[in-house]
Parts: sequence; structure tokens; C-alpha cells
Amino acid sequence: MIVLARLIIESFRFAITALVVNKVRTLLSLLGITIGIFSIISVFSVFDSLEKEIRSQIDTLGDNVLFVQKWPWMMGGKDYPWWKYWQRPETSMREMKELEERMTSADGFAFMVGVNRDISYFNTTVSNSQINIVSHDFARVLPFELANGRYFTQLESQSGRNVIILGAELAESLFPNADPIGKEVKVYGLRLNVIGVLVKEGDNIFGKSNDKSAFVPVNFARNVVDLRNLGPTILVRGKPGITNDQLKDELIGCMRSIRKLKPSAEENFAINQMDIITKGFDAFFGVVAMVGWIIGGFSLLVGGFGIANIMFVSVKERTNQIGIQKSLGAKNFFILLQFLIEAIFLSVMGGIVGLAIVFGLSVLISSTTSFPMILTFGNIALGLSVSALIGLASGFIPAYSASRLDPVEAMRSNF
Repeated sequence: MIVLARLIIESFRFAITALVVNKVRTLLSLLGITIGIFSIISVFSVFDSLEKEIRSQIDTLGDNVLFVQKWPWMMGGKDYPWWKYWQRPETSMREMKELEERMTSADGFAFMVGVNRDISYFNTTVSNSQINIVSHDFARVLPFELANGRYFTQLESQSGRNVIILGAELAESLFPNADPIGKEVKVYGLRLNVIGVLVKEGDNIFGKSNDKSAFVPVNFARNVVDLRNLGPTILVRGKPGITNDQLKDELIGCMRSIRKLKPSAEENFAINQMDIITKGFDAFFGVVAMVGWIIGGFSLLVGGFGIANIMFVSVKERTNQIGIQKSLGAKNFFILLQFLIEAIFLSVMGGIVGLAIVFGLSVLISSTTSFPMILTFGNIALGLSVSALIGLASGFIPAYSASRLDPVEAMRSNF
């Protein structure tokens, strides 16, 4: 163990000597390793940070929530049968109530319709605002946080009271220097009492937020708007421990029963879920990751040849020393290990510089933008492992040739 420790220390000393004595040659060789590790780890760091941000946004949208709608989310392509989906019936409040009575794996149900209308307060008008028409349990299925005021009471939802909850930016636009709670705004030509204001959340990664939206009870809106042709959605949240697949299977069965579809009949509704979005991102990430590996791979290949060149020169310069070591009893594997460790150290040095650049870049991006880029321990370990592997592969042939030198011939060398 002591011998191995001394071997590692000695190999590290030789690696440092190579850097000091042959600065330009060594630095140019390590530059390939640095660029390669930087290319690969920076791509993976961006991916990890972006994936974490996407998944957190999806969690807020409801990762265990299924959306019963007329149209599927996956659209497009020349073979897309839009005419078939166009003929489907819209979802309804009646269907949501029947699902509540029949399903056992669901923990909450909500009905939602989105429309765009002007909202005004005296002479101030916000045009084309998003009005979310929701049933009472919407906040339980897709929770949101109130900065001020309260949510609809059960009585207000059932009786269709003229109450409204405003998004943060909408409230600021209508009431720049006043508390909105208790004030009346006009929507659909009717006055609605403001009972709550949402916490300002900013745009999510999909460019959406509730900051410019408002919420009104569905039983109020159905008296002034025909909800059937506005693309309504039934939201179904699963119970804890219930997977989306289990929830989806029961939901499909109940919807087919409610709509009285024959066993051979095709479903005339769509069950959408958030993993469709994540699968799309996963495919995109896979392509970009491949590009990152290709770019980084070429740089690592160049760096690997550079490391090999350094090690061949090092073997030549230390041929006499190798002969002396072998004449004193050093085994072949000792010489082999000595040069391999030296090659690995050199390669890891280049990798550390690449990781340092990625770390500095992540700090800069996180401090100057709203995107929290992080360099994870897993990516650090990957960078160091790849560097060590390149050093091992690059240094093996020079190290093997050094270990096979004849001690007598090596001692006679005057290189």
C-alpha cells in the first residue's frame, strides 16, 4: 500500500514536471481534453437544469392529473385525422358529475373552460384577458396560491355568484395604486366582485402563467356564455399511490360507459396527460445530447492523441531511468502502472479545467438570468471519469512499451 502511494505521488510529480518543462506542448495537448469535457458536461448540465425546471413546471400543472378533452394534444402530420376528432362531442359538466359518482381511483374532479374577454374597471380596460371558467374543486385539482383575499365558497360556486379572482399582473393593471379586494370589475357587461388576487408567479417554461388570467365560477359563466363550443376540459386527479396508467384505464372505461359506446366502437374522447410533453422533450434532448457527444468526442480524440504523444516523449526521455529502476528490481507492472497513472493525471488535469469553465459558466448564467443552471455531482463524476478513461486509453501503449524495455539496453541509452 505504501509502495502504491509512493508510486502515485511520483507519477503526479512527473505529470507536473511535464507541464512545467514542456508548457506549450502539454497545454496544447490538454486543450483537446478541456474542450471535449467542456462540450459534453456543459450540454449535460444545461439538460439537467432544463429537465429539472420542466419537471417542476409540469408538477405545478399536475403530473398526476388527466385531461378529458375532445382533441388529443399530439397533433399534426399529413395523416392526422382532424375530421374524425372534429365530429367528437365536447365534454360536459354532466359527464364530470357522473365520473365523480363512478370512479374510485380519483381524488378530485374539475371542469374548466378558457375564453378571452375584456376586463374593465372604470376607465381602465385590459383587452383580451384570459378568463378561466372553473368548477368549485379546480383549486384542489390544480392548486394555486393566493396573495390576497380568498377562493370561491361552495355557496358562491353552486349559486353562480358574480365573483372573480384576478391574476397578479391583471390586478396591477386594473388597480395600480389600490387594493382590488372588494372592488367591482366589469366582464361580459356584468359587474363582478373581486374576492382574491393570485401570487405573482411569472411565465413558466412553456411561456404561460396565471398572472394575466382571471377565474370565475362555472355556474356564473354558463348563464352568459355557451360553454359547449369553447373546448371544455374535465380534469381528474388520481389518489395518492395510483399511477396515471391505472387512473387512465378506469377513466376510459367510465367515459365509454357514460357515452354508451359499444365494445367495438372507437373512443370519441381524448385522455391527455403531461408525460406527452416530457416525452417530446426527451426526444429533443436525445438528439442534442448526441450532437454534444460527437463534438466533445472529436475534441477528446485530439486530446487523447496529444496525451499519447506526451507519454511517448516521456518514455524516450526517461529510458535510462527506466533501465535503472528495472535493474534495481522494479517489475514490469510497476513501470506500466507508473506511466499509466501519469497519463491519467495529465488527462484529468485537462478535464478539471473543462469542469471549472462549466462551473464558472453556470454561476454566471444563474446570477444574470432567471434560468438556474447547476453543475451536478453526477456530471462532475462523469467529466472526471471520461478524462481518466481517455488518459488510460491514450497512455496504455506508451506505458506498455516502457514496461517491456530491456534494462541493459535502456541503461545504455543516452537520449
